[in-house]
Amino acid sequence: MDLHTAVYNAARDGKLQLLQKLLAGRGREELEELMGAAAGGGTPLLIAARRGHLDVVEFLVDRCGADVEAGGSVHFDGETIEGAPPLWAASAAGHLAVVRSLLQRGASVNRTTRTNSTPLRAACFDGHLDVVRYLVGEHQADLEVANRHGHTCLMISCYKGHREIARYLLEQGAQVNRRSAKGNTALHDCAESGSLEILQLLLRRRARMERDGYGMTPLLAASVTGHTNIVEFLIQAQPGLERPSRGPGGGEDDEDDAETAGGSAPEEPRDPDAPSVESCCPTSREAAVEALELLGATYVDKKRDLLGALKHWRRAMELRHQGGEYLPKPQPPQLVLAYGCAREVSTVQELEALITDPDEMRMQALLIRERILGPSHPDTSYYIRYRGAVYADSGNFQRCIGLWKYALDMQQSHLEPLSPMTASSFLSFAELFSYVLQERSAKGGPGPHVGFADLMGVLSKGVREVERALQLPKEPGDAGQFAKALAIILHLLYLLEKVECSPSQEHLKHQTVYRLLKCAPRGKNGFTPLHMAVDKDTTHVGRYRVGLFPSLAVVRVLLDCGADPDSRDFDNNTPLHIAAQNNCPAIMSALVEAGAHMDTANAFRKTPLELLAGELLAAGALQPFNHVSLQCLAARALHRNKVPYKGLIPEELEAFIELH
Repeated sequence: MDLHTAVYNAARDGKLQLLQKLLAGRGREELEELMGAAAGGGTPLLIAARRGHLDVVEFLVDRCGADVEAGGSVHFDGETIEGAPPLWAASAAGHLAVVRSLLQRGASVNRTTRTNSTPLRAACFDGHLDVVRYLVGEHQADLEVANRHGHTCLMISCYKGHREIARYLLEQGAQVNRRSAKGNTALHDCAESGSLEILQLLLRRRARMERDGYGMTPLLAASVTGHTNIVEFLIQAQPGLERPSRGPGGGEDDEDDAETAGGSAPEEPRDPDAPSVESCCPTSREAAVEALELLGATYVDKKRDLLGALKHWRRAMELRHQGGEYLPKPQPPQLVLAYGCAREVSTVQELEALITDPDEMRMQALLIRERILGPSHPDTSYYIRYRGAVYADSGNFQRCIGLWKYALDMQQSHLEPLSPMTASSFLSFAELFSYVLQERSAKGGPGPHVGFADLMGVLSKGVREVERALQLPKEPGDAGQFAKALAIILHLLYLLEKVECSPSQEHLKHQTVYRLLKCAPRGKNGFTPLHMAVDKDTTHVGRYRVGLFPSLAVVRVLLDCGADPDSRDFDNNTPLHIAAQNNCPAIMSALVEAGAHMDTANAFRKTPLELLAGELLAAGALQPFNHVSLQCLAARALHRNKVPYKGLIPEELEAFIELH
């Protein structure tokens, strides 16, 4: 173990005496170097603050000159926080004594992590009220510094259900109606987390019921997450809407309902000038109907409670017919084949008939969610995919594929290119297709079936996603997601090669692959699709294995469609170099037959032959001299003898010589 690691471990474990021995007699420059980041990305001071070792913290700062502002990597709740200063780590862990000591030694109270999280936000997240009071009361920490998503300290306190922290922040002047980057407010966070008491507190502080970027009100947010207590409380503000009577065996919601309308919640001190809850959040009949319908859909898909769903849908139906004035449902422009062309029920009789058809109830939930949330809301496509997965588990693969394709179309039409949800859809398709093809092969006869049209349809959509992504400016974090998308496309192509197809279908497949190659996409380290097809790491794209790479079949399709066998990655490797590193002589032969040069050198002046395992060459797996021309030998001789040639020969010959 080197000295740097020993110092880091001693700081982590709070071993002050060992630290004193390790650092005794060290000069200033050496101490500065030892106080820097260790292998894990964190400094000794950062890890000591994270663990709450006050004596170690003060020794490192006072005696060793550790920088109280130096950020690093620190782990919390299974996540790695980058660029976290020591004060942030101590605040997140609730070590008030360390927080006090660091601030006394010059730490900045508003210093942020790489994602713009402050020490105050860290303390709010984990509910450390004493730290929050100290940071704000003694050092005037800024309440309104939001993280990269625009979430403030008040918002995270509401979401995590820390009532006393939320109350304190409001007393200190936190902005109750501040909006995040996606338009949500603290009220939305309360509704999503089910924090009724905090929601009541916010309303008494003049919080407004507003829509977020998805058009969601806090009432709808509570319906989506299934917090019946929030829904019941908010719809009571609708004039004339009576609470449902509850007879014997009133249902599963009794416990939640007991909390509604402040039933068991202690009353907050009421500001005589503050408006009533009803005036802050008047709920229209239409809003109450939609909330109850959406809550019923949540009971179907999230809580798996069909009877509970019917209860809420009955109330919604009663409200639609309230006072003899029917409130009609908007009709979709066309029926959805993936939903079995189901229609939403519009009468009490149709609603009651659903109890005999659970599958129809599940389609109702999807229809309701799409109507109210719209196709842009992540939950709409998520629950379509969820329902498809349930069908797949029961062996109904075609119904699953139909729903998943509908969800994928929705995602590609309304989400940004390569969004995590769209990428997840493509991977799910690849894993499903792989499973079905393996099952059919294992049974050796009739069984679940996936045809050319199924695979080709998804492959084409995958290429379209790459085209969409390349039309937009790249963000720093996009490279990994883009490389994964390319890998999934290659896996789909791998599976497609296992399916028989007609000449016209073969032509369509080649057209689609040509579209991909025409985009000139690049994965990790500048890999082209051909590089990826000969790389064993392409095998790993998800939890389950789909295709096996390197793949000769995929290589041949790419070459047939015009892939350049001499394309270079960022290290000047050709696909032939990568195939050699993966010991694939059969693929190397295919590349050479397609025109790849056996003796081209990469950035490290290595040829594919020099990278190929010696035992494979000795066994005669590849005959290199059959593929080396006099031109190649001459080009290498020019390089070896440093003969000047630039500007003296045609550009085409210059490029050829540069390959070698």
